[in-house]
Amino acid sequence: MPRILVLYHSAYGHIETMAEAVAEGARATGATVDIKRVPETVPEATARAYHFKMDQAAPVASIEDLVNYDAIIIGGGTRFGRMSSQLAAFLDQAGGLWARGALNGKVGGAFTSSATQHGGQETTLFSIITNLMHFGMVIVGLPYSHAGQMTIEEVVGGAPYGATTIAGGDGSRQPSAIELAGARHQGEQVARVAKALFG
Repeated sequence: MPRILVLYHSAYGHIETMAEAVAEGARATGATVDIKRVPETVPEATARAYHFKMDQAAPVASIEDLVNYDAIIIGGGTRFGRMSSQLAAFLDQAGGLWARGALNGKVGGAFTSSATQHGGQETTLFSIITNLMHFGMVIVGLPYSHAGQMTIEEVVGGAPYGATTIAGGDGSRQPSAIELAGARHQGEQVARVAKALFG
């Protein structure tokens, strides 16, 4: 069965919750799944002052960890329509992996959150996906087989490019049942593609 890494940065816990759902969906296929987070670059005193979620259980990843997986699904909050600086700083260290083609042919995916319904979710997904494509990875999004993303009965995240959630301007909104279902579905889809490629 494929080995899958769910790699994330979560300042306030929304992406952490989505990462757990992505992992749940991948594990449902029988895949081996690890959840890791990128190092926090904000000084601890600042993070505490801005009420970052400091008690996240996932271990901190290293760049060399990436070569050990058949699929890598990366999530982080949007920052003005692009990935967070924490994610960018981590991926910017992957030049050596890129140079030796260490990630070529692996499966990749992206998920994100934003404060508002139109807060740059799709461009943030593409900012992550762009990195994965430069690494030579095969991209799996969130297909419309997750029909929940098409509802107009409630405000809901989700895009064909990846699972998303909406946190609200004050961060009080947590991922909804539909959004978590989308994250699980994307995790399952990534795992199925990885299984088809790597057995």
